[in-house]
Amino acid sequence: MKEEIYLKMNSHNEYLSKYACLDKDAIYLKPNHADIRTPFFRDIDRIIYSLAFIRYQDKTQVFSNTYHDHVSKRMIHVQLVSKIARTIGRALGLNEDLIEAAALGHDLGHTPFGHQGEYILNELSLKHKEGYFNHNIESVRNLMVLENYGKGLNITVQVLDAIMCHNGEFALGEYKPKKKTVEEFLKEYETSYQDKNVLARMRPMTLEGCVVRVSDLIAYLGRDIDDAVRLNVLKRDELPKEITDILGSTTKEIVNTCIMDIINNSVNKNYIKLSPEVYKAIVDLKKFNYEHIYNKALTKEAKEHLQDMFETLFDTYISDLKEKNEKSPIVNSYLKNMNEEYIKNNSLNRIVIDYIAGMTDDYLVKEYKRITKESN
Repeated sequence: MKEEIYLKMNSHNEYLSKYACLDKDAIYLKPNHADIRTPFFRDIDRIIYSLAFIRYQDKTQVFSNTYHDHVSKRMIHVQLVSKIARTIGRALGLNEDLIEAAALGHDLGHTPFGHQGEYILNELSLKHKEGYFNHNIESVRNLMVLENYGKGLNITVQVLDAIMCHNGEFALGEYKPKKKTVEEFLKEYETSYQDKNVLARMRPMTLEGCVVRVSDLIAYLGRDIDDAVRLNVLKRDELPKEITDILGSTTKEIVNTCIMDIINNSVNKNYIKLSPEVYKAIVDLKKFNYEHIYNKALTKEAKEHLQDMFETLFDTYISDLKEKNEKSPIVNSYLKNMNEEYIKNNSLNRIVIDYIAGMTDDYLVKEYKRITKESN
């Protein structure tokens, strides 16, 4: 009976494209105990049961200083990426389990308060000699090191690589996978802390990873417009006609246009491709969103306040670790639950970076209020 179930769980491999990543080709960094689940299917389970996944629900996407119930948080974003990517993947005969695992895990390492929080934590990381901070790298670190109280979750290399290379900030007209060894994957991961340009050069090792990368871009472009309109930051008729004539003006239209364009240009290909017209419209829309949405999402005063909050927490936690302050949550909650290997192998600065990066928006604010109240 167990063998019959195993065969059923693996049956989808028979129908996949010759360019798909098969389950039998899954690579682990550590020995793994097999069960009836296929490797990438198991990765999905490990990711959605992780503590970092739970925290998605209270991490904001673009608009942080709002309590509107219908404005996206990061939990919604990763679900949208997953659905878009799985739609493309199914049409192209790719491994949907690999796609879903990477899509759901791609932002696990994102900071509180979105990209502004990432920018501030990167500055702090550089200042304290810990290298560049990038949320996609921290997502991989979460799964390899931080989860399971410092033991990691033993996620497949293909999923880790897709997460590492997902960065939707770098739009391309064509996404072609780059074959890698485990050693090459690990070298890219380690190099990213010292070379700020390595992210722009990264390419996923699988076609599934390429699909997740372009889907991240598609998912946030349209949805961020909807959120901006809902908050009266933008009016939909302000979108340039040369863009809407190609992509449409709503999330539904933009997503559908991009998905169908990718499918039509990528069937039976060993790469993911956008038509020149749709690619140009995406690049133009991304530029428009930066000028009219992202650069207006936070005021100068709000950014300065965030800077103060992050710096206050960082300095306080460093002091708490040095003094072994048992009243501090980074000592009595975070480190208390981490294994000895994590504590031994990481600097105090790195421990603080991991702790702050893992916070939700609300928890960061709560901690800032506690610290400033105690210091006054």
